[in-house]
Amino acid sequence: MSGMMPMSFMTGSIVGKRFYKKVTTRESDDGVGWAVMLDYRTLETPSKRLLKLPTLALAKAIAVEWEYQSENQNAVISNILAFIAARQVEKVDPLLAWLISEFGIKPIVYSSFFGGKQGEGLTMAAENLLKKTNDCELAAIDAIAAAAHSLVISLGIFRGKLQIEEATELIRLEEDLQVEKWGLVEGGHDIDIADLKVQIASAIVFLGLSRRSSFDWGDLEATKSFFY
Repeated sequence: MSGMMPMSFMTGSIVGKRFYKKVTTRESDDGVGWAVMLDYRTLETPSKRLLKLPTLALAKAIAVEWEYQSENQNAVISNILAFIAARQVEKVDPLLAWLISEFGIKPIVYSSFFGGKQGEGLTMAAENLLKKTNDCELAAIDAIAAAAHSLVISLGIFRGKLQIEEATELIRLEEDLQVEKWGLVEGGHDIDIADLKVQIASAIVFLGLSRRSSFDWGDLEATKSFFY
């Protein structure tokens, strides 16, 4: 039986109940390196190979990590949910309230990663709004929705309810939790944030220019504030 804990395909996080009682270390069977044991099971790599560590110190550190993650799993989950709930009240609820006032329909909020379907009323209201847009407006809404993974956020930007910074915070709500907890990865998170802002800003600039009857270099200089 594998010594790997089940992994969430959505987040890569360890999920499920602890299936072992004791974590120990031992010398590898060939006498070269060290292994981590979960009861009688030897810890394996994701590719199902026995995990062999070059030093006892590293093996001990990994063993402690397994103990920590399992014993504190409920606490970690509670902290994440509490953070998201607090941020939802602060960031998401005002947008949902706007959506109700805009369409007169309350959206269905899901707590599952997989989400679900919205009611026909909200779907029809959004469809009617989209049918009233011209080609350029529809292209901008589509581009923002693709970047944000949210039609609601896209419509919020389109109607002037959300600015770029506000939209970015909403889109990255859960990922920012990880950044606050573990720190920002340079060359990773910062590039993702910049790329997201550029995608949204590009669509906004395109939308704004599509509504103007003329254009000069002064207009081009003004758009730089979206990107820098």
